[in-house]
Amino acid sequence: MGDARLLEPMGSKSSQEEITILVTGFGPFRAQYPVNPSWEIARSLPAYLPPLRAKDPRARSSSAEATAAAAAAATTTTDMPRVRILVHPEAIRVTYKNVRGLVPSLWDDAAHRIDACVHIGMASARPQYALERRAHRTGYLKPDVAGEFLEDELPGGRDGDWIWRGLPDELESVLNIPNIHLRWKELSSPDMDLRISDDPGRYLCDFIYYSSLATLYKQQRPGKVCFLHVPSDASDIAVERGRELAVNLIRAIAESEIADKRRAAK
Repeated sequence: MGDARLLEPMGSKSSQEEITILVTGFGPFRAQYPVNPSWEIARSLPAYLPPLRAKDPRARSSSAEATAAAAAAATTTTDMPRVRILVHPEAIRVTYKNVRGLVPSLWDDAAHRIDACVHIGMASARPQYALERRAHRTGYLKPDVAGEFLEDELPGGRDGDWIWRGLPDELESVLNIPNIHLRWKELSSPDMDLRISDDPGRYLCDFIYYSSLATLYKQQRPGKVCFLHVPSDASDIAVERGRELAVNLIRAIAESEIADKRRAAK
């Protein structure tokens, strides 16, 4: 992420290097959700982005929307270097302290180079899959699974050397979310409800998203992060569906980044 080597013109030595996309998922969310589908999806992902298969919608669809999306895409997997999917090794506990302590280490270049990140979380009240565009600094008024409130929201929590002092109240991904969404839909089954959202919910999903964007903002690095909200269904069928959609989203991100880089180079 933020590395000039990521999207060099194809054929150069650096273009053959891997693109690495980090993926995270959350652990259990209170008693009613002992299995969090976000982690089940994340941990089921392959180590590398697989090739497109003949059954994929892009290979067979002739609808007007798919045709327009394919034209907008203009980049196929044959043009891409290998895309490594680096899944964080553990489900992230749904607590403010854990997220705040963990996120900076995710972006430690000494440990690994991350080109982009997809945080995955569960939205219990949403039946659709939502690609979140922005995250919020304040408004976290609900206790986490440990029963603790975000210290920022408590009296005096923003006094002194507040970690987010001076940062915007909203931070938005610098990934081309509309283009990624278009590609994602074109790669996926037409009966999937895939949306762009601007409301990650001001809870741990919103919090980890803002934490990642804020870490990069403070380091003056581009915020190549997105958040995927998935439905609460953790059945085997739902997890497999979520896995396929997550793979499609990762492919859409890689393709969009490459296409944007090439347009900028012209």
